[in-house]
Amino acid sequence: MDLGINVSKSESETVVATTGELDVHSAGSLEQALQDLIGQGDSTLVLDLTGLEFLDSTGLGVMVKALKWAQDAGGSLRVVADDEKITKVFTITGLDQALSLTSTTEGNPG
Repeated sequence: MDLGINVSKSESETVVATTGELDVHSAGSLEQALQDLIGQGDSTLVLDLTGLEFLDSTGLGVMVKALKWAQDAGGSLRVVADDEKITKVFTITGLDQALSLTSTTEGNPG
């Protein structure tokens, strides 16, 4: 299954919603999309993984890079995931501590 990427912007943030599988074959397209957005000045990002069915370590690597790029540009990256099999990947790797991980795209993390 391919990775779908949908970008929507509000005054305060840019939401990048993903669907499908984020793996070694599809991570490059997400990396490029995030890099382009940050390069255009959209550095306050919400990465919505609620439509994701699979996530591997390559996808996690893209998120770590994007976090650094966003922070270097004066912004932030918040990751939204509500599927236990997706959030478990963050917990096992310890990235739930490094990345702002929430279960909803609404508002800011608490």
